[in-house]
Amino acid sequence: MIRVAIVDDHPAVRLGLHTAIRSEPGLVPAGAAASAVELAPLLYRSRPDVVLLDYNLPDVDGLTVCRDVKTQALAPRVILYSAFADGSMTVPALVAGADGILSKGVPARDLFEAIREVSSGGDAMPPISSDQLQAASSALDVADLPILGMLIDRTPTHEIADTLRIDHAMLKRRIGSMLGHLTASVNDSAPRRKRWPPKVAQAKAPAGSVSAGSWSSWDRFDA
Repeated sequence: MIRVAIVDDHPAVRLGLHTAIRSEPGLVPAGAAASAVELAPLLYRSRPDVVLLDYNLPDVDGLTVCRDVKTQALAPRVILYSAFADGSMTVPALVAGADGILSKGVPARDLFEAIREVSSGGDAMPPISSDQLQAASSALDVADLPILGMLIDRTPTHEIADTLRIDHAMLKRRIGSMLGHLTASVNDSAPRRKRWPPKVAQAKAPAGSVSAGSWSSWDRFDA
C-alpha cells in the first residue's frame, strides 16, 4: 500500500483528496495537514510514502516546505499540488527537490498515476523548456548556476557540496537563497488570481476534479 499525506489549507480540497485516495486500490490516506506547522508532526506520526503538498500555503510557500521535507532522512516523495500549475514552476520545483507537479484540476486517474510513479522512484515533472531555463538562470547569481544545473540533474546535495568544495551548511543557505529568487520570479510572472476554491458557501470544483467536495470544517483525517 502507498501511504499518501495531504497538505492543503482548504478543507474541501483535503476532503476531496482523502475520499479519492481512500477509494483507489493500493493507496491509503496517511493523514492531512492544513499548514506547514502541522506537517512536521504528521510526517513523524504517519511516515507517508508520498506527500501531496499545496504550493500556496498560508504560513509559508510550498517550495520552502518541500525543500525542508526533502532534506530530512528517509524523506517521502513530494508532489507539489497547485490550482495554477504550469511550466514556470518546473525549475523552482526541481531546486526544491520536488518529485512532481500536478494541477488540482486533473482527473483522478492522472493523480493516481502520478502518485504511483513517484512512489516507485520516478517523477511526474513536466519537461523544461529553454525559455524556462533561461528565465531561472536570469533570476540567479552567476555563481549559483552550477548548483542550479546539478539540482536539475538530481545530483545529491552531498555530491554538490563535494564538487564545489563548500560545506553543507553553506550549500543549504545558497539553495534557500536561490529558492527565494525563483519563487519571487514565479510570483511576479503569474497573473493575479483568486485562490481556489473561493471561500463561499457551496463552493464547487470543476466536474471530475479530485478536489471537488462539499465545503466543510473537517480539518483532519485519520489514516
